[in-house]
Amino acid sequence: MSTYQSGFGNEFATEALAGALPVGRNSPQRCPYGLYAEQLSGTAFTAPRAANRRSWLYRIRPSAMHEPFERLGDGRMASAFEALETPPNQLRWNPLPMPEAPTDFVDGIVTMAGNGSPQAQTGAAAHVYAANRSMQRRVFYCADGELLVIPQAGRHRFVTELGAIDAEPQEIVVIPRGVRFRVELPDGSGRGYLCENYGASFRLPDLGPIGSNGLANPRDFLAPVAAYEDVESPHELVAKFMGHLWRAKMDHSPLDVVAWHGNYTPYKYDLRRFNAIGSVSFDHPDPSIFLVMHSASDTPGVSNIDFAIFPPRILAARDTFRPPWFHRNVASEFMGLVHGAYDAKAEGFVPGGASLHNSMSGHGPDAETFEKASRADLTKPDVIENTMAFMFETRAVWRPTRHALETAELQDDYYRCWQGLQKHFDPHRP
Repeated sequence: MSTYQSGFGNEFATEALAGALPVGRNSPQRCPYGLYAEQLSGTAFTAPRAANRRSWLYRIRPSAMHEPFERLGDGRMASAFEALETPPNQLRWNPLPMPEAPTDFVDGIVTMAGNGSPQAQTGAAAHVYAANRSMQRRVFYCADGELLVIPQAGRHRFVTELGAIDAEPQEIVVIPRGVRFRVELPDGSGRGYLCENYGASFRLPDLGPIGSNGLANPRDFLAPVAAYEDVESPHELVAKFMGHLWRAKMDHSPLDVVAWHGNYTPYKYDLRRFNAIGSVSFDHPDPSIFLVMHSASDTPGVSNIDFAIFPPRILAARDTFRPPWFHRNVASEFMGLVHGAYDAKAEGFVPGGASLHNSMSGHGPDAETFEKASRADLTKPDVIENTMAFMFETRAVWRPTRHALETAELQDDYYRCWQGLQKHFDPHRP
């Protein structure tokens, strides 16, 4: 069982061997235990103190010790999204099937959509993944962006340079840009979603008139404590850099950090601890009340990415259509379902599946959900249980990949869920 440190963006200090952290300085002439000092920077050196992210690592060998990188096939991963025309259609997919051949986390990633680019350091990619074996003497890092991993099936163990993180469905794990890690699957297989954030690191939103409490609380974010591997055997280091995969040979495990201090660290969060906020009078509030984290953009008030969830909650608003209303947004929405059923769709949107509603494409509840909610008894609250859906919302259009538009998992009849909506208009009956 892993041990954790609590807090979001905190300055942590942790050591796997007593006295491994230097006292009073970051890079002494000689580090304790014969370790090497190495700084890992996630922001510009001159970033304001409140936004600056860096950690000092004290490791057995420097991270530079590997052979030259060579190109590795990209598989079904993509970082260029302009090759195909992007349709304005509503899109929905069935879950990615489990592979038949031995497939680890890296090999199991499939890109569904994206925008922006790693070169511009703005935008994001939305991936799904399915794997049936742990990574073996193989370590991965992404230089293109921060990784938000959402397990949907099976337990996951993320063995990172800064320590180990155990996660299960309904928890999320964030791996900062550049941090090396290995994914192990204790149950033999795993599936989930992955957001590759090319822009500014995720942070908690300001609460504004909500006040000092609510939504995701900082203390519920957990960072690992130091742990290290002193393993001398052949390893493969896989890097995602400038939109492509590269590999380099190593003669040791790169997960050899004995101690570290700083605020640039992987972390996990249990989505079931999210404190949902809602209306207790009338009208369905905007979905921004479900915001867990966001990646800021260069435009105040407009995010590069919003990560929102739709967790168990109680709906009590009177004289109100309680499910999400019909809407068209300037923003674009990529959604997934981790657990249970989604309250705005009667069927078709299942755990492991995904949907995409791009800018100004109309969407909302299907015909069955609309008719049921329009006749519901609003003197009683709706207790929504057994659910956990999420949304990656971006200011730029999500551009589907060729795989997403041609895969057998694409539901070509998704549009039919709105075709059964009845005309109720009568100019003579208010």
